[in-house]
Amino acid sequence: MAAPAPKTDKKKPREQPAKASGKAQIARQLYRPVTLGTAAIVVLAGIFLPRLAKLLPDLSQRDEYLVAASEIAITQPPHWVPHNLAAQVVENAGLPARLSLLDNNLVGDIAEAFQLNPWVEEVVSVSKSFPAKVSVVLSYRQPVAMVEVRQGQYPVDRHGVVLPTQDFSVADTRSYPVISGIVSTPQGPAGTQWGDNVVAEAAELAAELGPYWKKLGLVSIVAPRSAEGHDKIDEGVYALLAKGGSRIIWGHAPGTDHPGELSTKQKIGRLEEYVAKFGGFDRPQGPYQIDIRHWRDISRTPLSAQREWLDLMRE
Repeated sequence: MAAPAPKTDKKKPREQPAKASGKAQIARQLYRPVTLGTAAIVVLAGIFLPRLAKLLPDLSQRDEYLVAASEIAITQPPHWVPHNLAAQVVENAGLPARLSLLDNNLVGDIAEAFQLNPWVEEVVSVSKSFPAKVSVVLSYRQPVAMVEVRQGQYPVDRHGVVLPTQDFSVADTRSYPVISGIVSTPQGPAGTQWGDNVVAEAAELAAELGPYWKKLGLVSIVAPRSAEGHDKIDEGVYALLAKGGSRIIWGHAPGTDHPGELSTKQKIGRLEEYVAKFGGFDRPQGPYQIDIRHWRDISRTPLSAQREWLDLMRE
């Protein structure tokens, strides 16, 4: 006979209170006193603040918030930069005579105005302070050479950026290395790149030679000849012309890392060594063609013999 199945107590599940609907919850949140009060403040502010602003005094025109555009403080310009640079910037940009510190666009407008000046390489920062003062920290371009073309001479910085010719006197132009043999002309106004890679390379070379230029008695940097109609061995090779008429084969521009050539520092060392030993590049019986590129030593050939050799090659 089968045993009876054990009895189990079945409990009815507890009835859960019906959840409040989503709309009811939102309504309760909206009608809370804090929510209603905040909404009322926002509405009232939107209505009355514009009217209230019209009743307040215009502080932007008070003297303590105004600074004369002519009194903008800038980084002390070096001697080659015009002393009235700030005045030039203000005039060219059409800035108002008096500037308000409360103008939200003030810093950006001043930075843009100075960045457009060809003497300014970078606007590092523009700051305003109270009592009314505006200070501008600038990085300036530095001339390193005069590029000689048929139209005259153009000053450039070490990156080949053209500088304002009107800011240089005749005496000023004579104090910088000259770059000759350039056939192109500037592709844009002052403050922009020349637009010729040969000018950029020659300007970098001029910047490296600048501190030694007068001591070594150099006259000009001669740009490479065009490969058209010439032996390509001369392509990219720069030369230096010395006062006595000697021609120094420098080689490729700094930074090109041409295989087999000495570094810029080593080449300058060789130039100094030659002048210290002989007293000049045309000594003892020059003028010469002097080649300083090779690792072992300096080679030189009298220019008269060099010309005779070239004449024979042309025949």
